[in-house]
Amino acid sequence: MSESSTVPLVQAQDLAKTFDVSAPWLNRVLEGKQRQLLHAVDGVSFEIQKGQTLALVGESGCGKSTVAKLLVGLYEPNEGRFRFDGQDAHQAYRSPQGRALRRRVQMIFQDPYASLNPRWTVEDIVGEPLLEHGIVTAKPELKERVADLLKSVGLSPLDMVKFPHQFSGGQRQRISIARALATQPEFLVCDEPTSALDVSVQAQVLNIMKDLQRERGLTYLFISHNLAVVRHVSDQVGVMYLGRLVELAGKHQLFGNPRHPYTRMLLDAIPKMHDTGRSRTPVQGEVPNPLNPPTGCTFHPRCPHANARCKAERPALLTIAGARIACHAVEEGRI
Repeated sequence: MSESSTVPLVQAQDLAKTFDVSAPWLNRVLEGKQRQLLHAVDGVSFEIQKGQTLALVGESGCGKSTVAKLLVGLYEPNEGRFRFDGQDAHQAYRSPQGRALRRRVQMIFQDPYASLNPRWTVEDIVGEPLLEHGIVTAKPELKERVADLLKSVGLSPLDMVKFPHQFSGGQRQRISIARALATQPEFLVCDEPTSALDVSVQAQVLNIMKDLQRERGLTYLFISHNLAVVRHVSDQVGVMYLGRLVELAGKHQLFGNPRHPYTRMLLDAIPKMHDTGRSRTPVQGEVPNPLNPPTGCTFHPRCPHANARCKAERPALLTIAGARIACHAVEEGRI
């Protein structure tokens, strides 16, 4: 983590989000069922310095996308807070100042096929934030700004009159990036922005995002399940499991010396060019039912180092040797 004395641009403190997934009231009464709560995000804390990238990784259903939606105000947390540039963001989202904050925080969604209106032209899609926030009002200026945004992501101004179905997946995601950049944001939340794309196209989109970050000083929260992508784009990496952060460290430290057993399992499952003779170790076991998570450390049913304490006591996220790790075995020096 950066040792800069400045206040981090992004500060998430004990964010928690719970969803009520109970059966309808009448069914619960007739069938004697209890209410069911899903703890999608359970006490997540992290900081991102201006101009840096934090990547969140983990298996499907671990709460990564819920964290993204909490940060951009699509969800409101049940507990905890998100501070952006020193102000309480969720309080600001509810106030008249919320519009100004939303200009500074934008999101790139996972599926470019679903996040673009198929009935709108590219000019309408990219120009909408400019009109909505009152950044431009005149038609000629709008066309000029949209043309500049398209050029910044490697598309032609001639594409303005086209519709989303006329583009490939990678081009559609570039349109999504141009739309997100329209308000000149400082913080971009990227929810698996390359997972729906071919590998060669992924590289092009990632390089565009890295170039834009350098040119504009952007700060990213990058969500992915692809560790190769994470290694390419991130400065810090947070590993999530069942709604909680289990390890948070600098990229080089996490990939060079993973500490948490779950992080080790994820990295062991990646094929390596120089280890052709060694069999890969798949991630053992299944993710438990999030509606009925295990007691203590939620990873203990899959962990080879679990003991009685792991089954009974939930580990706190502690700073150990420069990384933040939630693991009794690491804390006790057993691994």
